[in-house]
Amino acid sequence: MQADQVLKLVRLSEKSNKLSSELGQYTFEVFKGTNKHQIAEAVEQTFKVTVKRVNVQNYRGKNKKSRTGRPSVGSDYKKAIVTLKAGDKIELV
Repeated sequence: MQADQVLKLVRLSEKSNKLSSELGQYTFEVFKGTNKHQIAEAVEQTFKVTVKRVNVQNYRGKNKKSRTGRPSVGSDYKKAIVTLKAGDKIELV
C-alpha cells in the first residue's frame, strides 16, 4: 500500500511529545483498515527510519449534541504508536 493510504496525520499532544522525546515513540492517526505491518512499512518509507514496534488502538466517536440539541456522534478513528530503533528520530515541525 502507498503511505498516503495508511497514514492520515501525526497526532501532536503533550503526551505524544513526551513519548517522542523520552522513548522514541511517535503517534499517528491511521486509516481503519490498516494493520501493524502496513503501518510500519509506511512509516519506514515516508520518514526513512527503522521501526521497532507498532501498537494500535481503536477509538469510538464521542457522543455530542448540536446547538439545536440533536444528538450526533463524532467519527471513529484508529491510532498507532510507533516505536523507532534507538538513535532514529522523526523531525516534526
